[in-house]
Amino acid sequence: MHVVHIHPPACIIIVEMVTVGLTFISALVGWSATAALTAYAQRRPGIAAIAWLIAALGITVGLSAAVIGVLFDFGGPTFRLFHLGVSLIGPVYMAWGAFEYAVRAPNARFTSRLFLSVFTIVPLAVLSIDRISGRLGSSFPPLAEHYDLIPRALVNGAQVFAVVLLVTALVVVARRGLHGPGRTDLVVLGLLVLATLLSAIVGRTGLEAVGPLLMLGAVSSLWGAAALAAKPRRDVYDDDDYYDDEYDDVDDEFDEPQEEPVRRKRRNADPYDDLYGGAPAAASPSSKLRGVITIYTLAEGQGDGFDRLANAVVGEVSAREPDTMLFASHTVPSAPLQRIVYAIYRDELAQEEHEQQPHMLEFARRLPAHVVATNVIELSLSDAAANEGLAAMLMPR
Repeated sequence: MHVVHIHPPACIIIVEMVTVGLTFISALVGWSATAALTAYAQRRPGIAAIAWLIAALGITVGLSAAVIGVLFDFGGPTFRLFHLGVSLIGPVYMAWGAFEYAVRAPNARFTSRLFLSVFTIVPLAVLSIDRISGRLGSSFPPLAEHYDLIPRALVNGAQVFAVVLLVTALVVVARRGLHGPGRTDLVVLGLLVLATLLSAIVGRTGLEAVGPLLMLGAVSSLWGAAALAAKPRRDVYDDDDYYDDEYDDVDDEFDEPQEEPVRRKRRNADPYDDLYGGAPAAASPSSKLRGVITIYTLAEGQGDGFDRLANAVVGEVSAREPDTMLFASHTVPSAPLQRIVYAIYRDELAQEEHEQQPHMLEFARRLPAHVVATNVIELSLSDAAANEGLAAMLMPR
């Protein structure tokens, strides 16, 4: 029986070969993820998708520089590119994309963008020109061992900012509930948290041969989160193949409702009866026409999605609600992020039945994906004058 002894130099060579192979695979997967995220951003244009695309591009460029570094030893350019992508751009923009994905409050988004500019421009400039100290080898170099105090402090601040964004996004999604879309959102955020954590750890510690493996996990997690966010979701509203994909044509989303429309519990008497029974009795307050004006403030980039959804609902109301006299959705030329929907009902009961219709319940369920604020004004008609063809023009039956 022969015992084969592997000398230390041979072990080092094996580790270096493994490191080179894993780094190359990580960079290759990174470029594939960047291409995929580009397609997702085109399919679902939005700030979150663009942020994840920037993060993927930054990490991939850093890993591509790392391939050269592990082959020929790291130098100034490869070291800087590596940490700009892995320690700065990747974590910050993955977290910011998660925040934009989960949080819809305009003021919070505006504040995050202000801080984002600070934690991008200043560290980017400092890490690009600051002095690098110490000897660089062929393994992933930890940031703290080769940068001075100021660049280290800036990267630490940027990563703390990323943590704040991720925690806020998780809290917002958890408060919405973890059923249906909320569960998917939580998985998306979980993958982004994992990707951000792995990227920051590798930037801080290097971890030699383990570093490329962790970066492969970070890139894969980012890719998975973006794919899940862009994927049509299984709709829990019914049991058929019904998907919550706002980028499909939603004009026929309600063509085959799974529930019968709510029918009126009573019907108005034949209007001709009044001709044989004397003058019609004065209408009671409950039988007067009812009206509702709803003003929606949309999330940025959600105008087309809301309009498609509203058009589908208008078609359903027109076809299935004879006691809804008018239901119309309007854009506001001077305010592109506002929509005004107004409705006129035969009476209070017609309004109640309208609100219980399956297509209206589904419309209400989908609204949070498009809307950041809603104002409702209820009206009770006192007097009116209108051309007899108005209703037929706005709501053809």
